[in-house]
Amino acid sequence: MQNLFAPGHRACAGCAMPTTVKLILDAAGPNTVVASPTGCLEVVSTPYPESAWEVAWIHSLFENAAAVASGVEAALKRFGKKDTNVLVIGGDGSTFDIGMGCISGMFDRGHNVKYICYDNEAYMNTGVQRSSSTPYFTHTTTTPAGKVSFGNPRPKKDMPAIAVAHRVPYVATASVAYPVDLRRKVKRALAIPGPAYIQVNAPCITGWTFEAGNTIELSRLVVETCLWPLYEYVDGKLGEVKKIRSKKPVEEYLKAQGRYRHLFRKEGGAEIIKQIQAMADANAVKYGLLD
Repeated sequence: MQNLFAPGHRACAGCAMPTTVKLILDAAGPNTVVASPTGCLEVVSTPYPESAWEVAWIHSLFENAAAVASGVEAALKRFGKKDTNVLVIGGDGSTFDIGMGCISGMFDRGHNVKYICYDNEAYMNTGVQRSSSTPYFTHTTTTPAGKVSFGNPRPKKDMPAIAVAHRVPYVATASVAYPVDLRRKVKRALAIPGPAYIQVNAPCITGWTFEAGNTIELSRLVVETCLWPLYEYVDGKLGEVKKIRSKKPVEEYLKAQGRYRHLFRKEGGAEIIKQIQAMADANAVKYGLLD
């Protein structure tokens, strides 16, 4: 199989994003156009005059990748090229925050564009600032944990639910720790006409603070705790979910990352961990994750 995301890019050792992109392109194949907004992916994959992309790729502004991809899709349709895949691959900052307006417009107009977010849960490229994808009680440079704070005080935005509310035909969550599932979901999205949204858990070694060799373990742990349920919605209805045979306590996931270190050091941290556990338990019930 041709490697459509070439080695030699400049991502950090242990970064989940390059593996995520490789898996996406494995599923999509060479007849693909990718639009990417400003972010880690753009910076590490295209330092002028080099590129890691073996498919057609275009860099847009932080906010308008979905609009650029919409234009590409419309142009391809005008010229009768209906078999070319059009993807957006972007981080959570451009997806959850800066690009929301263009994404909403793309969904609303029904463009045959598949939007895939590699979600590392903060603005990692610019200094680990909070995004609206950042989970509760996480330390970031703009929501630092300290004497009077347990970190980020706001809940993570539910982007898949927003996509479902736009009546997007296919919406799914995925994880770099489950490559077969990720590739299957990309292929299914491509097979369904119209827009699609897939959100991929993608740990960031610098922002989350963990050992470089633990990326896949962390990606698997967050699924096994039910903090990151793997599911898909087809035409607004919950479809297949990843069942968890042995549910792990959230403490195992949290203690492996520096961004949650304060929860194990500060008075009151144990109560916060109980709240996070309650969130995971609620996910297990909502999505029917437990065998």
